[in-house]
Amino acid sequence: MLDYLQVFADWVTYSILGLMQGGPLASSVNFFVYDTIKVTVMLAVIVFGVAIVRTYITPQRVKKWVGGRTEGVGNVVAALLGVPTPFCSCSAVPLFIGFVESGVPLGITFSFLIASPLINEIAAAMLFAMFGWQIALIYIVSGLIIAIIAGIIIGSLHLESEVEDFVWKCKMYDQAEKTMSWKERLTFAKGESRDITLKVLPYIIIGIAIGSVIHGYAPADFLVNIAGPNNPLAVPIAVLIGIPLYSNAAGMIPIMQVLTAKGMAMGTALAFMMSVIGLSLPEMVILRKVIKVKLILIFAVILFVSFTMTGYLFNAILG
Repeated sequence: MLDYLQVFADWVTYSILGLMQGGPLASSVNFFVYDTIKVTVMLAVIVFGVAIVRTYITPQRVKKWVGGRTEGVGNVVAALLGVPTPFCSCSAVPLFIGFVESGVPLGITFSFLIASPLINEIAAAMLFAMFGWQIALIYIVSGLIIAIIAGIIIGSLHLESEVEDFVWKCKMYDQAEKTMSWKERLTFAKGESRDITLKVLPYIIIGIAIGSVIHGYAPADFLVNIAGPNNPLAVPIAVLIGIPLYSNAAGMIPIMQVLTAKGMAMGTALAFMMSVIGLSLPEMVILRKVIKVKLILIFAVILFVSFTMTGYLFNAILG
């Protein structure tokens, strides 16, 4: 299928648009056409599959499965449940309150809150489409390990006093679960696939467009010198740059693909992406409504160190 897609991209670039083969503009356009179609199709298929899984993992079941768990085992369960249960920054507060109200320990709650946005099915689908299953698997496994270890550390510090007092007094009532038939699950999955793909499509197009320009015009030596494998400070700098950025994963990964092609080390690119997705400043601002500054700073430092170590580790593994 990919061979046919490349033929189509070549046809659009060289026959329809009449661009000169080998030129920077032709290279950019060819990259844009090929990757936009490939990523969109791959995304729609994978989101459909994940949506089927999500029909079995409701918020009520998540709280039931992690409630009463001991530290360690509970962190693993919470992190695993966070993978197919995505949430955005705006839903961090009600999720946090719901977990605390259900008696879920603070460390286990953070394992879920870290894994859920960090290990994103859209990001995994796009990494698979652009880099292959090995890099997608590295992203998922490293995200799980970070969520588990960070939750265990936060739990061991006994920081319950750093949660705002009103949170402990909240009473949230769950809606009754509805049992879905297979027809309803398929209908839900088709709707999710359509809605999520259309929702993130503008980010995909923007990200691939930026990546296309870098692919065609940016000099490789610049990125090799700034963020290549020979710069020992490239990883922490990339993580720091990612913190104030707030971008959809769909817009980040096409840029990441081109940055690595131009010379950025893969571990550095992964650390940068994780920082943008899992350590964004807007999420910290929203979480401030339910936790105090000390806990936010500890949370941010743990993730900063984790993402940096992950970048260095995978730079060493992947060369």
